[in-house]
Amino acid sequence: MKKLYFNYIDSFKGLSKEVWWLALITLINRAGTMVIPFLSLYLTESLDFSLSSVGWIMSAFGLGSVAGSWLGGKLTDKVGYYKVMLFSLFTTGFLFIALQYLTTLYTFSLGIFLVMLVADTFRPAIFVALSAYSKAENKTRSVTLIRLAINLGFSAGPAIGGLIITYLSYNGLFWIDGITCILASILLLNVLNPKTANIIDEIEVINPKSAYTDKTFWIFLIAMSLFGIVFLQFFSTIPLYYKEVHALSEFEIGLLLGMNGFIIFALEMPLVKWLENSNRTKSGLMFIGATLTGLSFIILTSTTWVGILVVSMLLVTIGEMIAFPFSNAFAMEKSKQGNKGEYMALYSISFSVAHIFSHNGGMHLIESIGYNNTWFVISVLALLCMLLLFVLRQKLKVKKVTI
Repeated sequence: MKKLYFNYIDSFKGLSKEVWWLALITLINRAGTMVIPFLSLYLTESLDFSLSSVGWIMSAFGLGSVAGSWLGGKLTDKVGYYKVMLFSLFTTGFLFIALQYLTTLYTFSLGIFLVMLVADTFRPAIFVALSAYSKAENKTRSVTLIRLAINLGFSAGPAIGGLIITYLSYNGLFWIDGITCILASILLLNVLNPKTANIIDEIEVINPKSAYTDKTFWIFLIAMSLFGIVFLQFFSTIPLYYKEVHALSEFEIGLLLGMNGFIIFALEMPLVKWLENSNRTKSGLMFIGATLTGLSFIILTSTTWVGILVVSMLLVTIGEMIAFPFSNAFAMEKSKQGNKGEYMALYSISFSVAHIFSHNGGMHLIESIGYNNTWFVISVLALLCMLLLFVLRQKLKVKKVTI
């Protein structure tokens, strides 16, 4: 037990203090975005919007995310990651506060689009910052630390948000969200100012390559969008499957979903460090992650035994712990040859696109062909993702690139 403890602690060693500051800023920011989990409830209960109206607002949310990621990449290449992150956090804070005063379908749709447009400029910028503040051998673990901060933030946020709604109403939620974003920007201003921050790996490319002309990167992006569509079912259709097919209570569903977060918190960093020290390429590890995630769906069709839900959750969790850190590290490695912001923006957009199609597509499939047939379709998408990752690996081998 003592050895396991020291191995766990050791997996965090070697990361720069700047990466730790970024993780803390991300934790404050993500814990602060408490409006998002309660958005549909707020729209239906407080503003009396219909479900179709909520659907349009969520589409505006997704489109804002796509546009913000693209804009963030462009701005990062033009003015640098620090200015983009600072602007994003500070401005998002005021936009969150203002959002509570928009009460019609059109104004709220425009408002949430603007919020996500500004908020998601942060995503490509933080990836480029991580690359600059990390040694080559630590980049994947740096990404993993940020993922841990995001997971902790998303875990704490809804719980705190529920208390705020109970005692301060939804208006209080918008104010707290806005203030935490502004506080995160003040922290960034004080601890990661370019005059004092220690940049470890920032290589200027004289003739940068456009990500839009990088064919292997596009294969990777399509594969990641497919992976995102598959994985995101665990946040929309899978909870419904637990309740409607296996008759689980909300508490039992919460325990299953909570198991995912607990395993990630306890094991992802040591797992990533162990895999980094292996001889496997990032493209090969992404293939393994996609395979495990696909299997988590296909086994649901094999039996009605309730224990299969735990097995499925274990598979998707391990798949996620492998696929996300190494896909992120792959994108950062590719970005070294071109416009870093552009590369990381497209990587972020691949998951924004998945958000647009995943939840809506999954719901319609279940309504049309039922749960088991939907899991077969999702498994086919996972298979297509694996095929693209295999093609990517072969192309990299031909080019003698070991990523």
